[in-house]
Amino acid sequence: MPERARRLSGEKSKSAYWSAEVGRKSNALDLEPDVFTQDDPRAIARSLKRSAENSERRKSAPFRSAMSMLTFYINRAGRGLPAERRRILERAKTELRKIFGRA
Repeated sequence: MPERARRLSGEKSKSAYWSAEVGRKSNALDLEPDVFTQDDPRAIARSLKRSAENSERRKSAPFRSAMSMLTFYINRAGRGLPAERRRILERAKTELRKIFGRA
């Protein structure tokens, strides 16, 4: 189907899901499995810290890489993110700042 027809029909092209690939193949971090599905904000923050510090591919400081990945995930989920999950992830940001001594 031509791209224009695909857009008009509402069918998504493969490139429409580029953001999902970022979480799996990011050059910033190799994330631990299911890190964003955990219910403990401190556990999420610790996992992101481990990933950021162990990554040899990241291009910036560990704190910045970890916070960027967390923010990216929250933004990518958008309105589809349940309020309780958003609260947990926002708390994980606070925990990440504490763990890195930025709070």
